[in-house]
Amino acid sequence: MSRLSQKIEKEIRKASKNCCAYCLLPQDILIGKLEVEHILPISQGGTDNLENLCLACRECNSHKSYKVSALDKETKRKVKLFNPNTQNWKRHFTFNEDKTKIIGKTACGRVTVRELKINSEQAVNARKLWVLAGWYPPRDF
Repeated sequence: MSRLSQKIEKEIRKASKNCCAYCLLPQDILIGKLEVEHILPISQGGTDNLENLCLACRECNSHKSYKVSALDKETKRKVKLFNPNTQNWKRHFTFNEDKTKIIGKTACGRVTVRELKINSEQAVNARKLWVLAGWYPPRDF
């Protein structure tokens, strides 16, 4: 990816509410910087256009990599991963009771949770602490 202008990155951060578009990790509680992620990878015809970019934490971004779809084990169908720029997070995901796990409500949500390893042991353990501190989930969600 070419280096994005500060203006474009600022727009992406605003659109994503400065949170990972997948797991909702807020920038404020992250040591590193949320990354600009290509929803459709360049290797598969994606562009650096604003509508193909979102924020992602390093974990979600690295697990997503070049993936755009996966097999939903429940429906046995290949479905596209969640697109944060065209789909509503609350339509596809919810939290478990204690807000430490993200649950896919749809086939799209289920494959995204699984493929991005959103509920890894480390993520769930970190969320337990963030929930106790009142830092997670973000208030907007």
